[in-house]
Amino acid sequence: MLDSLREGLQAAVRKLVGANLVDEKSVKEFVRDLQRALIQTDVNVRIALEVTERVQKRALEDRPAAGVTKKDQIVSILYEELARLLGGEGGLPLSKERTNVLVMLGVQGSGKTTTTAKLARLYSKRGFRVGVVAADTFRPGAVAQLKTLAAATGVEVYSDEKEKDSVKIAKAGKKQLEGSKNLIIIDTAGRHKEEKGLLQEMKDVVGGVRPDATILVIDGTIGQQCYSQALAFHQAAPVGGIVVTKLDGAAKGGGALAAAAATGAKVLFIGTGERIDDLEEFVPTRFVGRLLGMGDLKALMDMVRESEVVVDEKMTQRVMSGKMTMNDLLVQFEQMKKFGSLKKILEHIPGFSGQVDAKELDKAEDRVKVYRSIIQSMTVDEKNNPETINSSRLRRIAKGSGRSEKDVRELLSRYKQMKALVKTSKGREMRQMMRRMGEG
Repeated sequence: MLDSLREGLQAAVRKLVGANLVDEKSVKEFVRDLQRALIQTDVNVRIALEVTERVQKRALEDRPAAGVTKKDQIVSILYEELARLLGGEGGLPLSKERTNVLVMLGVQGSGKTTTTAKLARLYSKRGFRVGVVAADTFRPGAVAQLKTLAAATGVEVYSDEKEKDSVKIAKAGKKQLEGSKNLIIIDTAGRHKEEKGLLQEMKDVVGGVRPDATILVIDGTIGQQCYSQALAFHQAAPVGGIVVTKLDGAAKGGGALAAAAATGAKVLFIGTGERIDDLEEFVPTRFVGRLLGMGDLKALMDMVRESEVVVDEKMTQRVMSGKMTMNDLLVQFEQMKKFGSLKKILEHIPGFSGQVDAKELDKAEDRVKVYRSIIQSMTVDEKNNPETINSSRLRRIAKGSGRSEKDVRELLSRYKQMKALVKTSKGREMRQMMRRMGEG
């Protein structure tokens, strides 16, 4: 996510940290590097200059606290200013004790219907009884798309494909669902932000259902244009929060987030992929931590919880004692799939964020797919006792999985290396770390 911005910021920080002396010249050079990184990722020039000027002023005038180096102080200043640029913190004020109503707004193509389903999925996992109203009567297939997405999450959908009045559908859907649901999400039509019919319809829907919040969905690939788009909607009806979509690899993502925050409406969520679970609560301080390579363990723990990863204590003990089987390895691979990608996991871990080449991660994920198919072609005995795999079994496994014998040998070699690693002192350190994390 936002690779160009992260790489630019981290390169500037590494250059500063690696400098022999931090003086006025090196601070100004650091600020120029920051300006370049922000502007190249489509952050508005005026906003980029304002932020970096504040960083420079504070870096030159503020004195470090006792025990804090000048370099650490400057990185901390950058962290604070970027977090401030991206807006304040604060999620949706929803309660399970009452019926909450959200209306989804946005132009066509922003990902509004998909985001509606993602929000329904997210809050269902948080214990809300969620219902969705399909009130988009403009786009052909919108109702069918929402039903398909919602069906995968077990969320009830209200629709009336004979009715063409969005306001009537929204009001009828709210009336039918409010008796059994404590969160109702209404998907509305999307056209062009300049189209008067869309803005009037939006006003009528909001006035008809009186939602607790209106959520504006914006395409993150449009960059600085987010500002004018958010402003147009905000002027028609107060926007209670923004979701910025398509941030997985969007070069203009930095500009989109900064522009959205500049409207005064909080960015509540960001879309980070195509899967139904690829929606992340946006917390500026944590997000900036990941951009600067500091990681975000809190978000990683949220990912683990919301991905419904089940931790098998017996398997964990077996693996950490060096008695890992191929079946254990397969379980780990299957759990990884729930996160979407290895890259997504590593960018949340302090020390790993931004340190591993993206191409190498892609290669690693490709190898995992190869290894998974090989393990699935093994017998139960071979999975539990890989040492029994001789040359004839190896040939059979390769043929059954559609992989080469070289691939099978590579997997067996990796498996032995992993077992050996756990048994070494590094393995003991890992066990101690895991124990400390468990206690924390």
